[in-house]
Amino acid sequence: MSIKWDNVNRDATEVLALASRPMNTFPFYLSFPRTGLLSALLLTLSPNITVAANSNWREALSFHASFDEGTDADFARGDRRLYHATAMNKRAEATSGLPAVSPVERVPGQGKFGAALRFKEKSPVTVFYQVATNFAYRPGNWSGAVSFWLRTDPAGELAIGYCDPVQITPRAWNDAAFFVEFEKRTNSIPFRLGVYPDLKVWNPDNRKWENMSAAEKPLLTIEKPPFAGARWTHVVFTFENFNTGRPDGIARLYLDGQPQGGIPARAQTFTWEPSAAHVMMGLGYVGMFDELSLFDRALTADEVAVLYRLPDGVRAKLK
Repeated sequence: MSIKWDNVNRDATEVLALASRPMNTFPFYLSFPRTGLLSALLLTLSPNITVAANSNWREALSFHASFDEGTDADFARGDRRLYHATAMNKRAEATSGLPAVSPVERVPGQGKFGAALRFKEKSPVTVFYQVATNFAYRPGNWSGAVSFWLRTDPAGELAIGYCDPVQITPRAWNDAAFFVEFEKRTNSIPFRLGVYPDLKVWNPDNRKWENMSAAEKPLLTIEKPPFAGARWTHVVFTFENFNTGRPDGIARLYLDGQPQGGIPARAQTFTWEPSAAHVMMGLGYVGMFDELSLFDRALTADEVAVLYRLPDGVRAKLK
């Protein structure tokens, strides 16, 4: 039997008090002796980590690329190969692997865990994985999550303007797309999560983006994110209740295992042909990229915390 404890953080006194309670006072059925109950309760002493979180995220994993043995994914439900194209709008002409002369390279021993990708300069070259099967798109009641690690010095490495370390779409950034972006200005460098449904859904009158209010845009902005050239930052975004036909789709962002906020509930209709959709990395980005993982459901806050604290990364859990 597995027990899931949601949002339970107790000190030792509270745990022992719970363990001494009569069995029939718990709001769930227990089929193990009190010693087993005490062991389960003691596990909740680790902040923000539940018993279930340690195993269930692995069942939801649909794709993982560690870059340790090459650019092909370590685990995939679909195509494992990395592709490159000369530009984002040339993805239909892509070939597998990295180009011989490339602004992107795989660097052994320099990742968060093992090897990683290094984006050496801003370039139109686009590298990506296929969405089909790997990201488990569903036309109804869709949810999922994306996890990866970044290391960059935004002030010293990024170019002025926008860059997207990750963008997932069959079309464009504002039409059925997920992305995280930096916007480098002269006085600040915010980091954002963008979750844009079909263009005709979120902007039916085709208004100019700059004329829309912040509340109208499906964006979450973090004004002072923790990125720095000397440290790795863990990024996770989750989404749920997409393609339900109701205004109940939500998305959340986590940095270094901590929730940063989310995009409030709205109609999140993503009309994808999965074979035309891609998980693109490093669009205009300069810095390091490691441990790309895709999940077929939204992860809980506890599961995100577990991923962040893995001592050897996701790849070690695939063995």
